[in-house]
Amino acid sequence: MAVAIKALNARIRANPTLDYFCSTHFWGPASNFGIPIAAVMDTQKDPDIISGPMTAALIGYSGVFMRYSMAVTPKNYLLFGCHAVNFTAQVTQGYRFVNHWYLGGKAKSVEAQAKEGLQGVKGGANEGLAKIQGGANEGLEKVKDGANKAFVKVEELGQQAKAEVKKVIS
Repeated sequence: MAVAIKALNARIRANPTLDYFCSTHFWGPASNFGIPIAAVMDTQKDPDIISGPMTAALIGYSGVFMRYSMAVTPKNYLLFGCHAVNFTAQVTQGYRFVNHWYLGGKAKSVEAQAKEGLQGVKGGANEGLAKIQGGANEGLEKVKDGANKAFVKVEELGQQAKAEVKKVIS
């Protein structure tokens, strides 16, 4: 069994592509890519949840490992790319954090939400007013129809009463 494993390993190491694919130069950065993917996805979330100290630590971490990836032999461009993406995403998050907490971004966000809420209230009020007017018009039409029916009925009763009076008189 050990001989078969040694033969397989020798065969893998003989092919440069397979040798790279089976090395830590590939699998280290490949498994590490979860961090920058998560960081890029987090740029769409609410800035309230950003941790300033953690963002600063990740900026430092990515900067150090970008340098490390170019210092090792052979140079690990995949690791460099992984940490460059993470560095960029973390700097973006750092900007969002500073803007939100220290440059008035939170106040602007609250103001925008208040304006959006006010627009919603105005829309709801206009919709409610339209429903009330529609209901009032519908009620008015029903009253008119009822009045017309009552008028017709009164006319009929008036005609009957005249007929009865004529009978009584004659």
